Amino acid sequence: MELLFVFLGGAIFGTIARYTLPHRDEHGSVLVPAIGAVVASVVWVALTWLGWAWDGGWIWWVSLGASVIAVVVADLAIGRHRVQTDAALLTKLTGSTATATAH
Repeated sequence: MELLFVFLGGAIFGTIARYTLPHRDEHGSVLVPAIGAVVASVVWVALTWLGWAWDGGWIWWVSLGASVIAVVVADLAIGRHRVQTDAALLTKLTGSTATATAH
């Protein structure tokens, strides 16, 4: 049951990151919340395998904290990469920026 709460917590933090960080129009609406949910769940399961108590406070802080870090990094990295690749593709398709503005 706790794994479900951790999954939902990661998805909520991912949703918050999606709507508060820049570049939200550069990726799908479910990508960042899904990353948050998966990271929180994987960290939670790994920590329980390492013997951390599921009813302890540290497992919650570490799992959800890792989720927050992952969604911020992912959102910023995906957004920057998408902007750069879109600009490169536009330049490639138009020949150059001068050609694109001349037409």
